[in-house]
Amino acid sequence: MESNGGEHVNNAYDSTLDEPPHYEEASRAVRPSVVSAFGHDTLDRVPNIDFYRNAGSVSGHRAVRPSLQELHEVFQKNGGISVPDTVADDGEGSSGTPYDPDLESAVPIDKGGVKFGWIRGVLVRCMLNIWGVMLFIRLSWIFGHAGWGLGIVVIVLSCVVTTITGLSMSAICTNGVVRGGGAYYLISRSLGPEFGGSIGLIFAFANAVAVSMYVVGFAETVVDLLKDNDVLMVDEINDIRIVGCITVVLLLGISVAGMEWEAKAQIVLLIILLVAIVNVIVGTFIPVTESKKATGIFNYNSKIFLENFTPDFRHGETFFSVFAIFFPAATGILAGANISGDLRDPQAAIPKGTLLAILITGVTYLGIALCVSATVVRDATGNINDTVTPGVPCTGPSIAACELGYNFSSCAETECEFGLINNVQVMTLVSGFGPLIIAGTFSATLSSALASLVSAPKVFQALCQDNIYKILHFFAKGYGKNNEPIRGYILTFIISVAFILVGDLDTIAPIISNFFLASYALINFSCFHASYAKSPGWRPAYKYYNMWLSLLGALLCCVVMFVINWWAALLTYGIEILLYIYVTVKKPDVNWGSSTQAVTFVSAVGNALSLSGVNDHVKNFRPQILALTGGARNRPALLDLAHSFSKNYGLCLTCEVFVGPRSEALEEMNSGMERNQLWLRKTKRKAFYAAVACDEFRQGAESLLQASGLGRMKPNTLMIGFKRNWRTAGTEGVQTYVGILHDAFDFEYGTLILRMDQGLDVSHLVEAEVEMLKAAKEQQALDNEAMPNGGKKGMFRKSRKSSTHVLATRVCAPPTPQVAKMNEKLLEASAQFKKKQPKGTIDVWWLFDDGGLTLLLPYILTTRKKWKDSKLRIFIAGQPGRSDLDKQEMKSLLQKFRINCTDINVIDDIHIPPRADRKLDDMIEPFRLHEESKDSAPWKITDEELSTFEEKTNLQIRLNELLQENSKSANLIVVSMPIARKGVSDFLYMAWLDILTKDLPPTLLIRGNHKSVLTFYS
Repeated sequence: MESNGGEHVNNAYDSTLDEPPHYEEASRAVRPSVVSAFGHDTLDRVPNIDFYRNAGSVSGHRAVRPSLQELHEVFQKNGGISVPDTVADDGEGSSGTPYDPDLESAVPIDKGGVKFGWIRGVLVRCMLNIWGVMLFIRLSWIFGHAGWGLGIVVIVLSCVVTTITGLSMSAICTNGVVRGGGAYYLISRSLGPEFGGSIGLIFAFANAVAVSMYVVGFAETVVDLLKDNDVLMVDEINDIRIVGCITVVLLLGISVAGMEWEAKAQIVLLIILLVAIVNVIVGTFIPVTESKKATGIFNYNSKIFLENFTPDFRHGETFFSVFAIFFPAATGILAGANISGDLRDPQAAIPKGTLLAILITGVTYLGIALCVSATVVRDATGNINDTVTPGVPCTGPSIAACELGYNFSSCAETECEFGLINNVQVMTLVSGFGPLIIAGTFSATLSSALASLVSAPKVFQALCQDNIYKILHFFAKGYGKNNEPIRGYILTFIISVAFILVGDLDTIAPIISNFFLASYALINFSCFHASYAKSPGWRPAYKYYNMWLSLLGALLCCVVMFVINWWAALLTYGIEILLYIYVTVKKPDVNWGSSTQAVTFVSAVGNALSLSGVNDHVKNFRPQILALTGGARNRPALLDLAHSFSKNYGLCLTCEVFVGPRSEALEEMNSGMERNQLWLRKTKRKAFYAAVACDEFRQGAESLLQASGLGRMKPNTLMIGFKRNWRTAGTEGVQTYVGILHDAFDFEYGTLILRMDQGLDVSHLVEAEVEMLKAAKEQQALDNEAMPNGGKKGMFRKSRKSSTHVLATRVCAPPTPQVAKMNEKLLEASAQFKKKQPKGTIDVWWLFDDGGLTLLLPYILTTRKKWKDSKLRIFIAGQPGRSDLDKQEMKSLLQKFRINCTDINVIDDIHIPPRADRKLDDMIEPFRLHEESKDSAPWKITDEELSTFEEKTNLQIRLNELLQENSKSANLIVVSMPIARKGVSDFLYMAWLDILTKDLPPTLLIRGNHKSVLTFYS
């Protein structure tokens, strides 16, 4: 459905036929499944996936089912209804929402790009990223310090964290179609753009910097080889920079060449890495030479294995420091998810590939570590002559070596160069062929660098396409069959080279690890949050997850962040919070149905239910406003003042009643619901829009008064504008208006009437503005069609001036100067309560005790920022001769209520008859029924009625005189409203309200429901 100028249009609806509907194939194309299923043609459609595609589907078309109204009214129409099977997408959704590139149910267009299965796309990438240099350089050192007992705990604990994260990720990515963006996509679609936008940026940055870390690791190994062979180019540091930059350029070339080339390179690196791993295992079975024994390497021996069971932490190392060194090796589980847009079936590939990669790599780490722990002692001198000599005691850290014929006791006094703890090249010595370990190290570093170099631009591109950070939208563009983010590759290349040249990688490493861990924590929390919300839309196909396990995983990730580096963890949280606040303030125009929305709804329902179980208390009273504004934009002054009363702390409903034939009124109402609520949100009015369609206005207002709200969160105060045209509105209009006031009193609502001399209704100006915008859009469309390149301006093309043909035909002639001046004053008045009020007073004429609402509402105004310069002045009626006593009593009462005012005025001459004035007589003359008249009109004012209420009539006139004398310069006048008593003529009552508030600044008539809203008890 589309909104077209306030009129609701459905592309599937055809109202041009004149006969009752005839379901014949000749009249329209019918899907065979409809006929075959029911035996006859029907307007209804059978379930089909095409009906559930989002508007703006990247496939370009979506099926449209007939609307409920079309099915409901089909036999009442004079013509048949034809519903096409598909409609071309016009870039807008059914509700007028802009095109959204995140379309969960859209089928991507197959451009011939490369799509990977779960093995090449996920399993291989994750294994290569997890098998890092840790496997060959640091694993033996870790098990030397921790022993294989605690070493197993280190590996298992790391695998527990990654496995829980993998399970959570599996649940999220099987809860709907997964598109490009990896971790960013999963988190943003689950928790919303605030979390996703913050983590997406730091995750992409972490991957970009990780490229430089892995490349520097590779360059250091190369430079060590150059140094051993005495072929350094400049010096060690500059050689690392040179080799690192050359390597990044080569990796960039592979990445830019396309995902197919990158995947082939990954397969080659995997084969080298697997050969290196097998080489280590085979080396432990080859009989060792004497020179190897001198370095602490033996064949499998139970005594060595048992000796290496217990920990032996040295140089200030602890279990946590050792764990912090190992854990970054396990942070490669998102390598497959990060290229989710390049997977053939992400929903199946990501869970299977990621979890299997965690299992294989975990077993590999454990297997190699245990093999080394059973064959290498902790300390060795490397001296082939350090054998056991009879009579010489053999003690020290390596007792098992003594029993195998070697005495390494000197290592207890001086630090040795060999053994698990001392030599990081243990794997090279243990292996069957040492150079293969160097090749494996190259493979591990390059594969990890290549995976990060691909991940960073892919994630960054997805983030930029969502336009959360508008300044970064330049990087959203993709190129080629696979939509490659070339701009993102170049940015990643620049960041990587910059950190290779000037970055202190030892300092940046823990920050990067924490960035990855923050992503893991949010993935786990996303799964927990979605499960906790119990949204019907949370239906993951992967069932082997648990919400509490996901929460544990999130907490573990947070703990590990502090274990690795506490200041890096705080820095990560700080950056994430700042980005979260930025995205929250910017409020990106996206709606992904996040679990945050679901939990907000659950919390709101829970809070509303808990409120319903608590009785109201006067101390907790707050005005809940039901404002009859019409459309949200129609009476801005009324809405702004109502909003000032409720602000963020109370309920404010802006209500509209649609009067007319049911079908027309409903159509108009439905088309305006979302539009009005959107306007309230954009203009930051914390209010809800509500509307009803009825045959009569009073009936609709009565429905709103009775049924609005939920539980304790329901309106208690009606706010309405003064009917300025009551003398020309006709009998029915006046009776309706006063009848609504009677209904409000019957339903025990507090009642407020706002009068401004310029008026409140700006609906005619709003309609003119809408027409102007429509005309301008139509003119722009015509201009675009007339341009040679379809409306797209070239880089140096000058834009042509628009013709005014459409504007001239669609928009009426400009108003006369007099009308234009009135409109200008009306617009100025309508914005009066939106801006900050000047220094002045709020004059409160508290003439009748209505429970305190007349005093409470102006006090609330003074607590608002816009009204802080307006001071309260209280006016009360007093008896002649006791003004001082009345003033003292009121002052005492206000002190007990803790309400400050600048002045209390006692008016002791209200009873004096007003000056002779024909204004009221002139007002009511057309509505009087004189005694000599033979006209019978029960709504008219009789002489008897006028005589009966003469004192009350004179009181309103006298009050207006006093208001003119005392409050003419006030910012706002608040007056106790005379009650519309049953039996009083509606026109006489309107005359009272009119004469009371005539020729005054903005005036608010207030009448509470005579239940206390103020108390002086604590």
